[in-house]
Amino acid sequence: MSAPEPGGSPAPVLSLDRLSLSFGGLRALSELDLGVGEREIVSLIGPNGAGKTTVFNLITGLLRPDEGDIRLDGTSLVGLRPHAIVSRGIARTFQSIRLFQNMSVLDNVLVGEHCRLHASVAGAVFRPSPVVAEEARARARARDLLRFVGLDDKAAEMAKNLAYGDQRRLEIARALATEPRLVLLDEPTAGMNPRETDTLTELIGLLRGELGLAVLLIEHHMEVVMGISDRITVLDYGLRIAEGTPSEIRRNATVIEAYLGKGYEEELVST
Repeated sequence: MSAPEPGGSPAPVLSLDRLSLSFGGLRALSELDLGVGEREIVSLIGPNGAGKTTVFNLITGLLRPDEGDIRLDGTSLVGLRPHAIVSRGIARTFQSIRLFQNMSVLDNVLVGEHCRLHASVAGAVFRPSPVVAEEARARARARDLLRFVGLDDKAAEMAKNLAYGDQRRLEIARALATEPRLVLLDEPTAGMNPRETDTLTELIGLLRGELGLAVLLIEHHMEVVMGISDRITVLDYGLRIAEGTPSEIRRNATVIEAYLGKGYEEELVST
């Protein structure tokens, strides 16, 4: 566990240092610095094409930066394969839901636990008592996670039969099954109605409040971002144009012009 930094600010779990990436002649990300501290919720916002999902793909090893470093608890992740990054404590969800639709809700969560299990192929075949015991513990933990996200009564259902909001929560449960320290959530409330959005926003708060996790969030729903974030980083064309608390960001003239829009500024004045 990282020690607190002087002054009481949270110790960094994740640090991005001058992170840059180009696709051909297109500069997708330029010298991005970003940190997420212990038990912090940090949001990454900006227009479509600003580079937000590119940041997630770099952190999780789907892409490799041209320059810069990505560190988890001070250790570089650059060059590691995605499964190795998961095993070190980073989990993510995707903008487009990626569940195993023809598997049960419980089995989807068990897939997430796979990286923490120790049974060999021979053990899975012959099933000695330690393997049986490990599987029992995994199932019990999977049910605990389903209870945490509010899906414990749907464990036996097929994932494809869940309502949209429930599928989003199942994806979070599967991510939690990897035992992360940091969770990356890519537009978790996309496509949700207001009630589903409120439920998921509350769940995100519980990730920090009850599980003690750090969260890096991409989200277009500004009410969610402003209501739950400790800090916000704003990207535009791969450049960080602002960083600060929600109150600082909502009044930042550059952010209003590039992303939030004049209507947002007028709404603030009237409230």
